[in-house]
Amino acid sequence: MSRFLPADHSKGDERTIGGYAAVHARPAAFEGRDGYSYSVEILADESDDAAGPFGAFFLFVQWKRFGEQAVEGHLESPFLAHGSDAAAAMAALGTMTVEEVQRHLDTLIAEREQAVREQAE
Repeated sequence: MSRFLPADHSKGDERTIGGYAAVHARPAAFEGRDGYSYSVEILADESDDAAGPFGAFFLFVQWKRFGEQAVEGHLESPFLAHGSDAAAAMAALGTMTVEEVQRHLDTLIAEREQAVREQAE
């Protein structure tokens, strides 16, 4: 059951993706260019990139449009920030603005749409 939690602006800057999650105590949600709703999480994994041993990326969960709430799919960004450990990489990515995250989502959707078109040819 959901409940209303008032925003706690002492926990961060809601204009950043990490701050938004801290202030609102939930992941940010977006409407993609495809009309689907997406929520986003910041994740990290080991990286062999020279920029750092850990890379952070976005996992966008695509929600079903109609019927019972369910996951319909997902999109993952490449590593967008790096750090000496997973927490540092995720913190670095958390400073990205909400608007920049929306642009990353829309780019990933466009790339998926292009791949579908190419596969259909």
